[in-house]
Amino acid sequence: MLDVFEVLDPRFRELIIPIAWLEKLHTDMRWCEGPAYLADQRCVIWSDIPNNRLMRWCEDTEAVGVFRPDSNFANGNTRDREGRLVTCEHRTRRVTRTEPDGSITVLADRYQGRRLNAPNDVVVKSDGTIWFTDPTYGIACDYEGGRAEPEQPGRYVFRLDPRDGSLAVVADDFQQPNGLAFSPDESVLYIADSGGIGRDGGNRHIRAFRVEAGNALSGGDVVTEVTPHAPDGLRVDEAGRLWSSAGDGVHCYTPDGDLLGKIRVPERVGNLVFGGPARNRLFICGHTSLYSIFVNTRGAQRP
Repeated sequence: MLDVFEVLDPRFRELIIPIAWLEKLHTDMRWCEGPAYLADQRCVIWSDIPNNRLMRWCEDTEAVGVFRPDSNFANGNTRDREGRLVTCEHRTRRVTRTEPDGSITVLADRYQGRRLNAPNDVVVKSDGTIWFTDPTYGIACDYEGGRAEPEQPGRYVFRLDPRDGSLAVVADDFQQPNGLAFSPDESVLYIADSGGIGRDGGNRHIRAFRVEAGNALSGGDVVTEVTPHAPDGLRVDEAGRLWSSAGDGVHCYTPDGDLLGKIRVPERVGNLVFGGPARNRLFICGHTSLYSIFVNTRGAQRP
């Protein structure tokens, strides 16, 4: 069996289970993204963007199927504090919420009267605010959404307060903001900039912002560069370590950006999420397949 763990720092040995292996749970997709783990249902929801569908894999039965056949070329998914699914949609250029009865509520589709670019990834803070990135991947071509000209003057990171519908730009200096995740105590927001995808040069790094009073961001220093390819989706474990997608698998970094090791995956990784009853099973969206592997840490459980 191929050794999927690459140890680059002795500290990584404490985070891996030597007898664990990389499991391929489902394949034959075009571009997997945006996984969300639903603990009460013990299943994973993820996006197969070019096929315009949301998929579901159930942990108890290992059954897989289409969760939503017309997803509006959905990308990022997460759950809010009430357990409702929050989704970034490329074709409609909006962020939506799926209500308990299955109906769809539009949370954001415009800023200052102009359509959003193509919301990409999303996370919900413990106070209920919704934070999402808005690069242009979903309007760059018809493969992942629909080709269109951007109406926003920049590629922003937004904060949405669903209580009053207010939408604010919290970061405006990204080439292509992508995955994002809070530290366990929510004092830091990590945001990937994947501006180097598809072109020479460009950003391929993760930045760290301090979350100030009133939910403003400050700082924004680069924590680490991610190669090969670029960072896309990322997650944080209970000790604040970063687990980022990359071209050769999943990279694990300290909060200060030291690369501890890698989980080798045989295709480019788009995103990942911690799940399972103990939050120690890493579900990984490869290019065409959903994988999982057990690790010796747990995903962050924020306030």
